[in-house]
Amino acid sequence: DGVAAPSSFFLMDIPSHEGGPHRTLAYADAALQIQPDAAALATIAVSTAASFQTLIGEVPRVAMLSFSSHGSAHHPDVDKVIEATARAKVLAPELALDGELQGDVALSSAVAETKGVGGQVAGQANVLVFPDLDAANIAYKLTQYLAAAIALGPITQGFRCPVNDLSRGATDTDIVTVGAITAIQASS
Repeated sequence: DGVAAPSSFFLMDIPSHEGGPHRTLAYADAALQIQPDAAALATIAVSTAASFQTLIGEVPRVAMLSFSSHGSAHHPDVDKVIEATARAKVLAPELALDGELQGDVALSSAVAETKGVGGQVAGQANVLVFPDLDAANIAYKLTQYLAAAIALGPITQGFRCPVNDLSRGATDTDIVTVGAITAIQASS
């Protein structure tokens, strides 16, 4: 009830690399909303932040991703992310959320500083909201294979009862972990 756009996310467990930290990120929406409009993107952002906090126990820092950072490019696709960011801030004003941000600005403090983007999210994002399913699905699979990350999901949200999915390539550990996530969702 009250959720206009059911959505999904992947939890990406990314091992440390070249002295960097081990990270757990949420990538949304990589399985349900193919071409979300600004209202749907805002709902996806707020829902994924809440799910991330529940499942990981970390404060969510949400990056609304685009090929532009704070006006560096102009295009209707960028406008959609700008509008979604504004809508998400109305839905959850307490949330650390920023956009539009490029992926490198969202994840690297050094890049964010170089590009002159500050705030609570730049360089520190742990919830990445992609502009469409193409971008999110491609990103999660690239991260999984190139960074040797564990991809858990898709984990769905916005339904009355928890229901989740598994890739045909899911391992035994993936199945047990997603089963545990579903149990946590059922008890929340």
